Amino acid sequence: MSNIKDKVIIITGASSGIGEATAKELVSKGAKVVLAARREDRLIKLQNEIQTSSGQVIYKVTDVKA
Repeated sequence: MSNIKDKVIIITGASSGIGEATAKELVSKGAKVVLAARREDRLIKLQNEIQTSSGQVIYKVTDVKA
């Protein structure tokens, strides 16, 4: 994951599991992340946990259906 700094990445299923872990990793590498999932309470918690001082994390309640 080189060259990820300042890239904007949208992660669906971000409120738990692989999506949550991916969000944490990408933010730690300097990416700007949009968290998307159905559970707003978990999105808010994750955003607060990984938010950087430069505002690199936002969320949107989303339900992706097939």
